[in-house]
Amino acid sequence: MTADASKPASLSLVILSLALGAFAIGTSEFAAMGLLPWFAADLGLSEAEAGHVISAYAFGVVIGAPITTLLGARLPRRRYLAALIGAYGVLNLAAAILPGYSTLVGMRFLAGLPHGGFLGVGMLFAADALPREKRAKGVTQVILGLTVANIVGVPFAGVLGDVLGWRSGFALPGIFALIAAALILKFAPRVGVDPDARPMAELKALSNSAVLLTLLVGTIGSGGMFAVYAFMSQAMLVTASPPGWAVPAMLSAFGIGSTIGSIMAARMTIALGPVAACAWLFVMMIGAQGFTIWSVGTWQAMIAAALLLGLTSTVFVPLQTRLMDIAGQAQSMAAAMNHAAFNAANGLGPLFAGLALDAGFGWRAPGVVAIGFSLVGLLGLAVVWRHAKGRGEVLHPVPVHSAVH
Repeated sequence: MTADASKPASLSLVILSLALGAFAIGTSEFAAMGLLPWFAADLGLSEAEAGHVISAYAFGVVIGAPITTLLGARLPRRRYLAALIGAYGVLNLAAAILPGYSTLVGMRFLAGLPHGGFLGVGMLFAADALPREKRAKGVTQVILGLTVANIVGVPFAGVLGDVLGWRSGFALPGIFALIAAALILKFAPRVGVDPDARPMAELKALSNSAVLLTLLVGTIGSGGMFAVYAFMSQAMLVTASPPGWAVPAMLSAFGIGSTIGSIMAARMTIALGPVAACAWLFVMMIGAQGFTIWSVGTWQAMIAAALLLGLTSTVFVPLQTRLMDIAGQAQSMAAAMNHAAFNAANGLGPLFAGLALDAGFGWRAPGVVAIGFSLVGLLGLAVVWRHAKGRGEVLHPVPVHSAVH
């Protein structure tokens, strides 16, 4: 550890700068769903076309996660992280400023590229910036940036989109990202390249059948949550005649639910093991998606539905724990690819839900599509269980220290 990193004030500012970057990423990713009604109306888009803006970002994350992880393995982390989040800020501002639908889709795709690399490397950097006995605390504080984004940042971006126009909702996380980049350059410790980094060893995660099956479950199973959540704001505005504060309240309810749900998912993973916990969360998710179908047309019920969706959206937690158990020496790649799988779901869910809406099936159709995704996710989890048994794995509850938050 460097002298710079040993100062308590500097430590706090390092964590703050990384958490602010995570806050910007979380706000940008989920705010696009809340802003969908406004940019769709302004650009004259159908539901499916508007969904492509969300999907483009998600597919950018999928492509960018493994590439940035490999590039970051042999680069100084301080400058690399600042470059990633700085580029993220510029691309979000470009999405807010440049005209046209095609440009918006392109900028959202490019903005997704640094997402997985920043979060994956940022968590490792936070751990290394603190004394060994406090490393887990640093990682948790960075992740809290994502959680707070869903509670505060996303609803605020929605309010800006309503009052000042949807472009301001994309500009907001861009500004936060640039501030985070400046803070990282100023306060992060100046450390060299990790001499033990082995980029090619990380690639082995992509040839591990157990890892690939787990990532596939995350991609398909989480797609249901995004299928319904991506269009909830527009569904509320079209079907329920809500007051002006109802859409931000719904977005905040989802953030509160996901915060509570992450704690619940961690405890379930400890008690049941990652595979069983994931199965229970899928079952609960199907129930929440069914309630969402029923709630369409009543804005009060739709806010409650968003809370339930958030509570059950945290299969990311047991899946990450599962990946920690099976990825071996490729932990960084597996963690980055878990973000990629989650964002592939963010691409696929709105894509299929948008097609159902364009086909004229109505505003309850995204909920039906969501249940289909979750059921297929459950079937995929059964394949994971059989594969693990065939490899001789013992699927039992993980030790307390292995659980993730």
